[in-house]
Amino acid sequence: MPNSLSERAQRLVFIGLIVALVAFGLYFTLGGFGGGDDAPEEPSAAPEEARSGDNGAGEPSSLDDLSTVEPSPITTTDEDDVDVLTWFPFEEAELREAGATARAFAEAYGTIDYSQSPEAYFGAMEELATDEYAEILADTSRVGAFWEEMSEAEAVAEGRAEVDRVRTFGEDSITFVLTAQSITETGDAQFDENLGEFAVTVVREGGTWLVFDFQPADVGQFGEE
Repeated sequence: MPNSLSERAQRLVFIGLIVALVAFGLYFTLGGFGGGDDAPEEPSAAPEEARSGDNGAGEPSSLDDLSTVEPSPITTTDEDDVDVLTWFPFEEAELREAGATARAFAEAYGTIDYSQSPEAYFGAMEELATDEYAEILADTSRVGAFWEEMSEAEAVAEGRAEVDRVRTFGEDSITFVLTAQSITETGDAQFDENLGEFAVTVVREGGTWLVFDFQPADVGQFGEE
């Protein structure tokens, strides 16, 4: 049968078939006709969505979320109405008990009767001290020297003391600064002897306050240090 197409038309048809085959191959290669076994990957969450997701507590975790929370201002107290005792880690009664122990110890230090034994003098202070401090109390030069001085003068003295201030405190210790006196009577003479200021550190042991250290205030006793 004679060819009804011209040579030029035949070339165009042939080129069109080649282009169609190439296009079909590309389409199939790129996944056309539902090709490929792998499912398309889900798009990852945006960083903002990941940060604002559930954090296990259901609470907002961004500044934008926090800005929508209604403010809850703390309750403030007028300066004149502040109870400063609430700033201490102790109740008022505990402070009073601790101060009473420090005062009683200083009074025992200034109370001497030369006619009694030195053990009686030291014992009055040891009852108010920790076991550790009680063991070295009689050996301290300050306490021992005061006993020697007063016994040689055959003195009978009554100790007096007054707490002046709190120097420092810890969770279970308080250092008080107090003024001590020894009202002395020797023969027909009676006079006041001002012993000066002392730093007395008391510590809490089993609900009881005991003296941990006792020395002149200018030495710089700072509690548990």
